[in-house]
Amino acid sequence: MLKIVIADSYDQVSEEAFKIMRQVVEKENPVLGLATGSTPVGLYKKMIADHKTNGTSYKNAITFNLDEYVGLPRNHEQSYYTFMHDNLFNEIDVPEENIHIPNGEAADPEAECVRYESEMAKYVVDVQVLGIGSDGHIAFNEPGAAFDSLTHTMELTEQTRKDNARFFDGDIDQVPTLAITQGLGTIMRAKKIILIATGANKADAVYGMIKGPKTTECPASILQDHPDVTVILDEEAAAKIK
Repeated sequence: MLKIVIADSYDQVSEEAFKIMRQVVEKENPVLGLATGSTPVGLYKKMIADHKTNGTSYKNAITFNLDEYVGLPRNHEQSYYTFMHDNLFNEIDVPEENIHIPNGEAADPEAECVRYESEMAKYVVDVQVLGIGSDGHIAFNEPGAAFDSLTHTMELTEQTRKDNARFFDGDIDQVPTLAITQGLGTIMRAKKIILIATGANKADAVYGMIKGPKTTECPASILQDHPDVTVILDEEAAAKIK
């Protein structure tokens, strides 16, 4: 079931997402599924502010990130390991041993996928944060990814690499071509999902996810089958579903 929330601004989008996250974090041992990219940064800032102002603790939280570039050093400024530490983990009290991010430097990426999926299978994610790509991908599950896929390597499309080039000095050649990603089947095991989308460039993908047919050509359309999804949009991202 998709619940749609349309907010007036990016800050309000982030606030709506934080309201849901805050309720989950209050659980005794919350398991949080986290995403990277510019979209969830506002949510993470609110989590940090709440931790510092109100003392909300993450010491018993377990976190699992969606994905990581293959071949990018962990300390590279655009690795998702570095992103998550810079934008969230360094500012809250989650223990490092409770943080799980795929190892993009693994000598055998396929074996790393099996390891990561096996670790995730020990838990049930209480809330999974998602963004959506302009081509409808979630995590790095590009169009054509199987709906029952588990953690796997994914060849990134030219569109995704173009979209992400802005993080690499505008140079698509610096953007890795391969990533480790949770599969669509992995993501769908989460109890609750928050999907955040902002900007006019996401409007077509949002329409495909919500109004279009359920098809692997729009991987996010699988969320139509999930029992508890809140889609939080700004006016531009919601333009084609209104």
